[in-house]
Amino acid sequence: KEIAKRIKKKDFICLIGGLAQKPIADAFPEHMAVEFGIGYSGTFAKYKVFESNTWRSAVYSQWKNAASVDINFFDGVVNGYYDKDKFPMQLNKKDYYLYFGRMTQRKGVDIASQACEAAGVKLIMAGSGDYIPKYGTYIGEVKAEDRADLLGGAIATFTPTIYHEPFCNVHIQSMATGTPVITTDFGIFTETVKNGFNGFRCNTLAQFVEATELVKRLDPRKIATDTYAKYSTDMIRYQYDRYFNRLLTLWDAGWYQL
Repeated sequence: KEIAKRIKKKDFICLIGGLAQKPIADAFPEHMAVEFGIGYSGTFAKYKVFESNTWRSAVYSQWKNAASVDINFFDGVVNGYYDKDKFPMQLNKKDYYLYFGRMTQRKGVDIASQACEAAGVKLIMAGSGDYIPKYGTYIGEVKAEDRADLLGGAIATFTPTIYHEPFCNVHIQSMATGTPVITTDFGIFTETVKNGFNGFRCNTLAQFVEATELVKRLDPRKIATDTYAKYSTDMIRYQYDRYFNRLLTLWDAGWYQL
């Protein structure tokens, strides 16, 4: 009812709740409903913006045999983003490694714990959940205003997700502060983490352990600068602007718009 009071011709209806919000789109069939920030699988809209190329491929392949999927030129990929004012660069690192995320095995907290124990280094774990590995210090959930300091002070942040990670905001926020990441070698990390520059992607415990030492050679300033250029709201806003302007051509010639 509230949308109906305000909506105008050519307005977009931006949705981020998946199938739960399909009734909103159904109520306005003459308008373009756009699901944006897609990092889930229950999509329905004709126009979609995924958080990563890897996740777009994964979702497309859920619809039918992967080899039979055709692309939609009016879908898009715009990565997740962060606010530079909330995650400033920090050049002075402390003596700990960090795991920041849900306290579940699927997020890789066990990997972080095992790697740090084998390397003999200090691990701080933060996040919600009740699964606590025996090695490392668990500090519970962290307030939003304290997150940047915790990420920025770490030697490196572990984000070793063992499922097909669509994006993972934590690893972008970590790199924004100049802290490199130690991750697994699939999902979003293949797009965002360059070995030897802003972190390391690993496939064995030995590689995770080795990475705890190798990350000390990486340049926090270069990591933060690169992350700002790719994932800050200052930059991502232009990608959304271009995407929605592309959709506006559908009121005219669409694909054939010159």
